[in-house]
Amino acid sequence: MNLEEARSQMLGQQIRAWEVLDDRVLGALGDTPRESFVPDAYRDLAFADMEIPLAHSQQMLAPKVEGRLLQALCLESSDDVLEIGTGSGFLTACLAQLASSVVSIDIYEDFSRAAKENVEKLELGDIEFRTEDALVMGHQEQFDAIAVSGSIPNLDEHFIRMLRPGGRLFVIVGRAPVMEARVVTMHQRGDYAQESLFESVIAPLINADRPVPFVL
Repeated sequence: MNLEEARSQMLGQQIRAWEVLDDRVLGALGDTPRESFVPDAYRDLAFADMEIPLAHSQQMLAPKVEGRLLQALCLESSDDVLEIGTGSGFLTACLAQLASSVVSIDIYEDFSRAAKENVEKLELGDIEFRTEDALVMGHQEQFDAIAVSGSIPNLDEHFIRMLRPGGRLFVIVGRAPVMEARVVTMHQRGDYAQESLFESVIAPLINADRPVPFVL
């Protein structure tokens, strides 16, 4: 497989075709070696328009969905980002190129460990990997942007309360076969607005159907 040709086709035929036109986002997606983040058995499919299977019955998001996610967050170089669902670490690496710092959380320790090893090879910026359940983390930390890489059945305020004023949350809400990608923007006065982006079906976050406890 010609990697550079496959990468170029991914950017042009999948990502741009899905209305991802932000040059910084396209640069991050093109500069990050996606082939280094997929399992060896799927290396030849690294740039295909599909989800890539990972361990624990999880999936790496399709490139066009990752592109829309990154574009929807409107990241600035000064932003602090929370990623919920580290997975392969590819999206983590892209976020790190667009923002000031990234905290990436996954419930599976082996995902966090492998992603950290891959990302460190790229010598990117300020990235912290944590192994924990984001659905039970507290709200003391706040972020300029939050990327949720798994779906949740209903939009609740658990993640929204971790947004700073002006912060953006990307999340896919619903149950198969009907799910909707949304961006939620926190206003300065404390209320928030939602925008529907597109329909997609992705795997739910682990424990997403469990009631979220009240955490200060």
